[in-house]
Amino acid sequence: MKHHQASGLTQGLPLLISADWTAEQALAVVELLDDLRERIWSHYHLQLSELYRQQRLPAPSDNLPHTDGDDSPF
Repeated sequence: MKHHQASGLTQGLPLLISADWTAEQALAVVELLDDLRERIWSHYHLQLSELYRQQRLPAPSDNLPHTDGDDSPF
């Protein structure tokens, strides 16, 4: 089963996770990741918000009408 990364990465080092964790171990890791996300967001929220905004804006060329280089109307 292939998983898509939020980062968009399609290559890199594999990260193996044991299939033998208990539910408690899995929950501990999920809680750790939640805490890490909260810490990062609380410190970088302004920069991250701006970056998210920039990534969602259309590229400058997307806003321009298509032309063939000739400025004449005909």
